[in-house]
Amino acid sequence: MSDRIILASTSEIRARLLRNAGVDYDIIPARIDEDSIKAALEAEDAPPRDIADTLAEMKARKIADKGQEGLVLGCDQVLSFKGKVLSKPKSQAEALAQLTELRNETHQLLSAAVIYDGQKPVWRHVGVARLAMRDFSQTYLEDYLTRNWDSIQTSVGGYKIEEEGIRLFRMIQGDTFTIQGLPLLELLSYLVLRGTLPQ
Repeated sequence: MSDRIILASTSEIRARLLRNAGVDYDIIPARIDEDSIKAALEAEDAPPRDIADTLAEMKARKIADKGQEGLVLGCDQVLSFKGKVLSKPKSQAEALAQLTELRNETHQLLSAAVIYDGQKPVWRHVGVARLAMRDFSQTYLEDYLTRNWDSIQTSVGGYKIEEEGIRLFRMIQGDTFTIQGLPLLELLSYLVLRGTLPQ
């Protein structure tokens, strides 16, 4: 068994969370067709939790299948709102439409993580956070997107709570790591239990 950790992701936020926690890792991005997989799962009425978990597992498995030694960590996050899954906005106009829809409503962020060791999954977790947006004005929303688009265009929901996006909310239930896309506390607990990280 190798204790090398491989992050199958290009996410700067997930990499930073691991680095800040003192976890050594390598990055080998997994290239999968997320949109097609998500569309197929939605066509089968798969719940958002299963969509996040499946995408995370497929990323981990893709790198593990290449014969990489170590623990391969695949991650994915989906936003669930009134029974449907919202994807990352592809344009500022799409972000405006999504955030207008989410305004004064509650949605969920589901952050899935799956670890493969060799050819099999050995750990998985889906963290859930509930977030309620305040009734912000259209003027504020438009100005917010103009100021922050470069930063938030790769974020599910079109916001980052660690930045100005926190001003969009009136209530948050769930830990900040899940909201940022990685159930970090549960992951660290597993790595300690396994002996990969010191007790």
